[in-house]
Amino acid sequence: MTSERDVTPEAEGVPEQEAAPAPEATAQEEELAASDLARQLAERTLDLQRLQAEYVNYKRRVDRDREVQRVNATASVLVSFLPVLDDIGRARDHGELEGGFKAVADSLVQATSAHGLEPFGKHGDVFDPMLHEALMHRLDADAPEGEPTVDAIMQVGYRIGDKILRPARVSVVEHDPAGEAEATSEVDGASEPTAE
Repeated sequence: MTSERDVTPEAEGVPEQEAAPAPEATAQEEELAASDLARQLAERTLDLQRLQAEYVNYKRRVDRDREVQRVNATASVLVSFLPVLDDIGRARDHGELEGGFKAVADSLVQATSAHGLEPFGKHGDVFDPMLHEALMHRLDADAPEGEPTVDAIMQVGYRIGDKILRPARVSVVEHDPAGEAEATSEVDGASEPTAE
């Protein structure tokens, strides 16, 4: 017979428990694991933020490109109507726009305006080479001082928003200070008596 002391856990088939690790080693391992998880979480968060920013930028780019394509498609169709609108404008200027033709012309102008087509170019506008094409230029003492202005419209310009479809073809007038001086000297000369 064996005594209780003689029976070892191995003999009973129960493995002997290993010695418990020191509490300090476990705490250090847990801190390392926690810091590693925190680092991985920060990396994944940055990756997610980058992906979200890329997606937002992509969406903005696609929306902007879609809008540009829409404007370009509309512009390409409306450009084909410009000669018709020019004819309607000439007919209106000569008083030939009457009856049913007037109603059709007004409908066409209204339809093109609904799609954003906007005429520009008026007498007295400040000359802007981005909007106007100068066909003629003259100096005049009676013209307003400062920048050159539009004197006459040869052909109306058209735009959609900021996109210029056709510049306005204009005559430009600019103030002539030399002409003013000549006019003054002529007046002064006429008022002085001449000695004969």
